[in-house]
Amino acid sequence: MVSRGTGAGRVKGARRPEVRLPPLEPFGGGELEPDGDYDGVEFAEADFAGQDGAGARFMDCALRACALDETRLHHARFLDSVLTGIRGVGTDLAESTLRDVELVDARLGGVQLHGAALERVVIRGGKIDYLNLRTAFLRDVVFEGCVLVEPDFGGARLERVEFVDCALKGADLTAATLKDVDLRGAASLEIARGVDRLAGAVISPSQLLDLAPALAAEVGIRVEG
Repeated sequence: MVSRGTGAGRVKGARRPEVRLPPLEPFGGGELEPDGDYDGVEFAEADFAGQDGAGARFMDCALRACALDETRLHHARFLDSVLTGIRGVGTDLAESTLRDVELVDARLGGVQLHGAALERVVIRGGKIDYLNLRTAFLRDVVFEGCVLVEPDFGGARLERVEFVDCALKGADLTAATLKDVDLRGAASLEIARGVDRLAGAVISPSQLLDLAPALAAEVGIRVEG
C-alpha cells in the first residue's frame, strides 16, 4: 500500500488487484443459471441480455465483449476475474461482490450496484452512465481513465478509493462516508449533491477553487461582488 502526500494531505493509496488467470475453458453456450458456479471459464462475445444469473459465482473467469442488457446478476460474486469490453443497460448487480476484479473498457448505463461490496477493484477506461452505488462498500477501488456520468454514491462507504484521469460528472455523495479517498487525479470533478461529505477525501488546490461556490453555499456563506 502506498501513502501519497505529506502531513495533513497524506492519504493511503488503494491496493490494486493482481489477477492472474489460469488456462480457461470456453463457455459451452446456453443461458446463465441462477446460483450457477463458473470456475475458470471464458465468456467471449456472449449475449446474456435479459437472462437470470442471480447468485452465480464467477471465479477465475474472463468476460470479454459480452452483452448484459437487463441481465439479472443480483447477489452474484465475481472473484479474481477480468471483465473486458462488457456492455449493457440496466444490468442488475445489486448486493453483488466484486473482489480482485479488473473491469476494462465497459460501456454501461443504469447499472445497479446498490448494496454491493467492491474490494481490490480497478475500473479502467470506458464510460458508465447513472452508476448506482447507493449504500455500497468500496475498499481499495481505483477508477482510472473512465467517464462516470451522474454516479450515485448515496450512503456508500468509500475507503482507499482513487480517481485517476477519471471524469466525475454530477456525482451524488449524499450521506456517503469517505476515508482516504484521493480525488486529486480526477480529470474533472463535479459534485451535484453531498459536497459536505468530502471530509475524508483529498482534493487539489484547483479542485478546491472549482468547488468553492458549492462549499460556500453549504456553510451559508454569501459571496457578492
